[in-house]
Amino acid sequence: QKENLKRLVPKVAISFYHFCRLMLKKTYQQAYSLAYRGSGYYCPFCQYYHQHFLPDGMKAKVIEKYQVIGGGYRPNCLCPKCGSKDRERLLYQFLQRKTDLFSDTPKRVLHIAPEKNLKKVLQKQLQLNYLNADLAAGAADVQMDITQIAYPDNYFDVILCNHVLEHIPNDQKAMQELYRVLKPHGWAILQVPFAEKLAKTYEDFSITDPAERETHFGQFDHVRIYGQDYPQKLQNAGFNVSTYNAIDALGQDVVNKQLLIAEEKIFLGKKE
Repeated sequence: QKENLKRLVPKVAISFYHFCRLMLKKTYQQAYSLAYRGSGYYCPFCQYYHQHFLPDGMKAKVIEKYQVIGGGYRPNCLCPKCGSKDRERLLYQFLQRKTDLFSDTPKRVLHIAPEKNLKKVLQKQLQLNYLNADLAAGAADVQMDITQIAYPDNYFDVILCNHVLEHIPNDQKAMQELYRVLKPHGWAILQVPFAEKLAKTYEDFSITDPAERETHFGQFDHVRIYGQDYPQKLQNAGFNVSTYNAIDALGQDVVNKQLLIAEEKIFLGKKE
């Protein structure tokens, strides 16, 4: 009955609903920031300790069915102070601990759909020529369709693309473009929601209704759920792919203290 109702609602109304939901979430976050202040859990962005973090994401049967990692409802996701998400903290910690991004070596960095807190950190790094971009006008410094990147071959040293490709119908073209503009010996972090229970990525381009996409892919603006073949898709675009487990890369203590998703995999693509 709920799904039938969604089909009757105009897409603009659904978009407005999600906008209002986001505003309500921000208000909720601010209201509980002081109440949750305390020891136990730590955010590396605002450097505050909290008794709890806030929930985020939507519950969806398909997320539970395929046990999608990095998507759906997470009870301890948002930092009550700065609003950083678990996936944003994971990326930041991996960049700090497992890459040379914060070294003195100058680098050109492309950050797709930039996370608010990580964007602020990277903008302060004087050694970085930092460019952030988004498909939506006004959402970043540059408007960009990553299936048609208006930069020359071999231009960027580093690309950060965190939970973006699941939104893009022609993801193979986007992967090829990201590979094209990456310099030889450059690297890219290419995170997506991921289901190990799926041997093959699940997608159906006949599904265009937001309500149907939410039913099939777990979110109204997702067009697929990636499966075990995701690294091969990146390799088909040219990347040499290394996969890291959050606990192995960062340690159990960091994962627990910052409320990261222990099962989340980090996909690092290099251009040899």
